[in-house]
Order: sequence, then structure tokens, then C-alpha cells
Amino acid sequence: VTDTVKNKRIFAFLIQTVFIALLLTRSSTMKIAIGCLFMGQALAFAPHTPSFVRNTALQATVAPNGSSGAPTFAKAASTTVAAVPKVAQRWRKSTKQVATLGPVSSSTEMIEKLFLAGTDVFRLNFSHGAQEQKLELLTKIREIEEKYSHPIAILGDLQGPKLRVGEFSNPDGEILEKGQKFRLDLDDAKGDKNRVMLPHPEIIEASEVGHDLLVDDGKVKLVVTGKGDGYLECTVEIPGRIKDRKGVNTPDSVLEISPMTPKDRSDLAYMIKIGVDWIALSFVQTPADIDEIEALIDELLPEGQYRPSLMAKIEKPSCFDDDNLVNIIKKCDGIMVARGDLGVECPPEDVPLLQKLIIDECRNQGKPVVVATQMLESMIESPTPTRAEASDVSTAIYDGADAIMLSAESAAGMYPEESVQMQQRIINRVESDAHYRTYLHSRDFFPHNTATDAIITAARQISSTIGAKAIVAFSLRGSTVLRASKTRPSVPILALCPFKETARQLAMAWGVYPDLPGAGSYGYSVSEENMFSYDEPMVEKASDDFDLVLRNACRAALKKGLVSHPDDLLVVTAGVPFGTPGAANIIRIVPAAGPSCWDGVCLID
Repeated sequence: VTDTVKNKRIFAFLIQTVFIALLLTRSSTMKIAIGCLFMGQALAFAPHTPSFVRNTALQATVAPNGSSGAPTFAKAASTTVAAVPKVAQRWRKSTKQVATLGPVSSSTEMIEKLFLAGTDVFRLNFSHGAQEQKLELLTKIREIEEKYSHPIAILGDLQGPKLRVGEFSNPDGEILEKGQKFRLDLDDAKGDKNRVMLPHPEIIEASEVGHDLLVDDGKVKLVVTGKGDGYLECTVEIPGRIKDRKGVNTPDSVLEISPMTPKDRSDLAYMIKIGVDWIALSFVQTPADIDEIEALIDELLPEGQYRPSLMAKIEKPSCFDDDNLVNIIKKCDGIMVARGDLGVECPPEDVPLLQKLIIDECRNQGKPVVVATQMLESMIESPTPTRAEASDVSTAIYDGADAIMLSAESAAGMYPEESVQMQQRIINRVESDAHYRTYLHSRDFFPHNTATDAIITAARQISSTIGAKAIVAFSLRGSTVLRASKTRPSVPILALCPFKETARQLAMAWGVYPDLPGAGSYGYSVSEENMFSYDEPMVEKASDDFDLVLRNACRAALKKGLVSHPDDLLVVTAGVPFGTPGAANIIRIVPAAGPSCWDGVCLID
């Protein structure tokens, strides 16, 4: 039901004109004539309204094209007004946004601004700050989530091992010349121009002649030319200054070292205690590292507590040996393309190809994948990005990434809100490009031979054929929704979950609009009279569980701004018996108007 701003103004002018004319004339006949004329003009400008809407005194307003306003349904003056949240428009994107919180974005006001600007997931970096600070941030995020009744995911990022050289006698360090000899050893004496301590015997043990060692993010490159008991003899290949406690990367070696330090184990226990939704593991070398943290989570997780999702950060070349990548993705719930260390340990020209390889395998397995590091690096100090950075973000979106991430840009930069807004602008621009769908479906991802995949594939085809506004998937633990996300449908996926933890975890997935559940096993339903009054919905008794799911689907679709007309169609999937994870065996098409229209009784004049 559309009523443009222009028609509203004309309508108001007519009312004013008729009112003045009625005041000025003394003739009763003339008053009647003017009144009839007014009624005729009113009917001419009034929208053609379906009988269902007129009978229940509902009217809807859709913002003109190009505006940021979301459609709103309102009742007559005698009833309460139900308005779609002003943030509904921010959800009209498929690629998700992850923002790291830090010193410049720790206040409730700034976190709320970042959420409204487009952030779907907030990252808490446990490399910096005390654990108690992370709890304060989590509490603020949950308050904003409650305020807007929209699930927000929280990602806790473990620091991982930090491999560093020792200290030098010269506080300014030493300048190493190309071709000179330099020794790394276990002697704790301060270093000089010829040697320095390397307090990591596992590096000395794993290194072989010909292996590269990169110091200070690759600014200095050493090549191992010999080794002995507790030392490595090296030749300087890339010269430069080396200072105290600079990091060391080992691109050619798989180290016999746990991905979790004692600090990481303490942080992991704290993450589980406070209830983060995702946990990111750094320094993953092999699938065995995933097994190690999964066993630790099993040990730390209290009975009855919802299990957090696990994300592996791909930043080591060993992840690409043999079938390591496939098995790492299979063992965890999501992947982060950590291009910082990956770009140090791999040739720069390989990183774009590895990024595409990781994204394709994640999509093949139906696991969310985040592209991170230096996406809008210049916006730490500049209000606008470079053209190369805009292209980099666009490439990740075209590749089919589920999410893109900001690090220092939102944590310590001068323009945190503008950085998030810029990401969303790029997302909206790319996703409106005709080439985007072509690139997105350039690879075939074949469904599994299961009822769930058959239902999801059918829902995607049906939604395209009938022009549905959304696919609605009821999911207990999120597996059905992730299967739907894997197919990259052309319409949003509205996820209805009985558990708020599931809804939060699904905020990471491409194209998914999770709904924060209310009371009851399957959320809550509303009566036809209050179909669009979701702020204070009336709980009613449904005839069966699936009937309740359908009612929730209509309510949630309006709440998210996914529908703007009672005749908009939704494709709903669910599984029976309810409560069975991964069971999807029902599909139904329903109009957004609600129960009275499900069986064809909603007639349009």
C-alpha cells in the first residue's frame, strides 16, 4: 500500500481548501456540493487497499525509493501504533560486518553508533586489556541488543603464542648488513651485531638448513645456513634494523608448540564464563590444534551451558599442506582469513589466491568465513579510504565472504563510525551490482543427498519463482539456516530460533536475519488483532507448533522490515518432529498479512 509524499501534500491542501470554503459559504446546498467534491478527490488520491487491511483499520507507508526509511504499519487512532524499528534498513545487506572494540569504541554511545552503522558482530581482542574490561564491553553490547531486540554476536579472539627475539645491549638495536652472519641461540646474554637470544627452543629444533626466519613482520629476513645444539647460524638476506623483543615468523616450519599459552587458557575459561558467542583461535597449524581447543572447551563448559562456536584463524602456511585446510574447516564452525601474519609468512602475490581458496572451501562446507586485516587501514587517520582499500573490500565481497572485519580502524582509529559506514556503503554498492550474482554463482555447490538440502534447494527456487520477500527457516541449532546461507539465495533468510545463543551465532552468516526469540519454546505468537503490534505482543494459543512458527514468521518479517505489503509472500521451512536438530521436511508459502490470509480468505476488491 503506497502513499507518496507528493500525494500527502496534495491531500492536505485539499482538506485546507475545503475547510475554508465551508466556512465562507452560507448555502447548505453549496456546502453539500463542496463536501461531495472533497469526497471524490479523497477517493481519487486514496490508495487501493485490500479488504483485509481496511477491515482491520491497518494502513502502511513505504518510504520513497532512495530513502533510508523502513516501511511502517500503523493502526487507526483508537489503537496502539506499531512502527518498524528505525534500524530495519541497516539489515538490508547480505554480507556481515565485524568491528573490533578498543579505546575509542568502548563507550555505550559509540558501540550503539557502530551497531546502527551496520556492525553485526563485535570482536573483543584479548591480546590487549584486562579480562574485566571485556566483561564491561559485553554487558554494554547486551544492553544494546535488548534495546533494539536484534541479536548481536560477540567474538572473543585469543592472542596465541608470540615468538620474539631477546634484548640487545644497544637500546636502539642493531643494523644487520646484507650477507653477514648472524646467530640465534638460547644464551640469555644481551645481543649485539653478531647474535641475539631466541628464547624458543622449538624454533631451533624445527628449523632446517635453507629455512627462512622473518623478523619484525618480515622487515629483516634471515636464512638458516647451519644449526647446532641450541643455536642457529643464519645469513642476512634482507638487511635492516633489529630491536628488542621483535616478532619472529617461521614460514617453513611446523612448530611442536600448542596454539594456546597459559594466558590463552585463562582467557578461554573467562570467555566461556561470561558467555561469548564465538571464540577465535590463533596460530592454527594443523587440524590437531582444533582438537586440542575443543577438548579444553569440553572440560571448561559447565553442564547445560550453550556451547560457543569455534573459529580458526588461517595465518600459517602449514594450513595449506596436504588436506589440512579441508580438515581444519571441517572441525570448526567458522574461519577467519587473518591476512596480517598470512601476508608475512606467504608471498604477497599468493595472499589473494589463498583468500579465494579459503572462501571457496568454506562455502563448499557451509561454514561462515570472515576476511580480516588492513581492510580500511588508512581510515585509522583519514575520514576516507584509499581506492585500493575500497577495491580490497569489494573483492572480498565479490569472492563471497560471509563477513568483513575492521581491526584498528574501529578499535583505535580517529573515525570508527565512519569506517563501519564506509564498509556498509561498499557492501550495498557491490551487492546491487549485476555482476555480483554472477560471481557468487560462478561455482556450483551441489546439495547433499538429504531431506534438509532438498527442502532448502526447493525454497530457494520457489522464492525466486514467486518473487517472495524472504525465506523463513526455523532452526533449533542453526544447521538448517547455515545450509540455506550456503546456497546464497537472492532473498534474505529470516532465522527463527528458540535459543537466543543460536540467533546470536547466526549473526555471522551471509544473508541471515536472525530474530531474537521471546518467551516460549518457539518464541511467541500474536493474535490477528495485534499482528503488527510486536512491541507488546499478545501470546495466543496456536493450533499446532507449525501454526505458531508461521505466525512468528509473519511477525518477524515485519519487525525486520522485510515486508511492506500484506500480500508480500514468505517461503517458510521447518522440520517435524520439532526439537530435532537439522530436520527440515516442511515447506509452505504464506502471505505476510497473517492468519486470515493463509487459507485464501483474504480477498482484494
